[in-house]
Amino acid sequence: MTFSICVREEYVDDDGTDQHRFGVAVTTRLPSVGALCPHASEHGAIATQSVTNVELGRKGLDYLADGLAVDDALQALLNADEGREQRQLHGVGGDETFAFTGDDCHGWAGHRVGADYTVAGNLLTGESVVDAVADSYEASGRDEPLAKRLIDALGAGHAAGGDKRDDLKIQSAAVVVASSEDREMDPYYNDLRVDATETPLRDLRETFALAREGYEAAVEKYATE
Repeated sequence: MTFSICVREEYVDDDGTDQHRFGVAVTTRLPSVGALCPHASEHGAIATQSVTNVELGRKGLDYLADGLAVDDALQALLNADEGREQRQLHGVGGDETFAFTGDDCHGWAGHRVGADYTVAGNLLTGESVVDAVADSYEASGRDEPLAKRLIDALGAGHAAGGDKRDDLKIQSAAVVVASSEDREMDPYYNDLRVDATETPLRDLRETFALAREGYEAAVEKYATE
C-alpha cells in the first residue's frame, strides 16, 4: 500500500562541525500515512509499513537513542513481532542500513538498499517504482534541502507507476528530517504531512514551498531584530 525512502547524510555546519541528518518520506493510497509510517530523530530514520506496526518505528528510535545499531535494533523488534511476515520495515542509523520485507506482504513488494539509504514498497505496479525512487535520490546532489529531494524521489516513484490500487482516490504523503545540529530554529519544512487528498505529492510539494518561504521570511525578520 506504500512506498518510502530513508536516508542518512553527513554534512558540515556553519561552524565547521561535522553533523548528520536523517530523513524519511512516504506516500500511500490511504489517508494519514504521516501519523503511522515515518519516524526520524537525530539517531536515525525508520519506515514501518504494509500491515503497519507503529511500535516498530517508535521503539526502533528508542533503541537507536540507546546506542544500538539499526540492524540489531530492528531485527530484535521483528523477532518479537508475531506478525512480522506481514510487515515491511526499513531504515538507517549512524553507520548501518536495514531492510525487511515479510513473505506475506502483497505484491509487488520488495526493497533496495544503498550505501546510505533504503527504499521499500508493497502493492506497487512493479520493482521499477522502488528503483525510480532510489535513482532519483542518488542523482539529487546536495543543492536543495533534503526534504525537497525526498519529495522529488517519491514523485519519481509515482511517475514510474506507484501504488497499483488506482481505485482508491484518497491518498496521503509525509516527509520528516531530523539533524544532530543544535539550532535555535529548525526549518519549518522538515516535518510536513498531507493527510487526505487526491494529489498527495503535488500538495506536499506546494506545502514544502510555502513552509520554506515562511521559514526564510522568519529567519530574515528575527535576524534583524
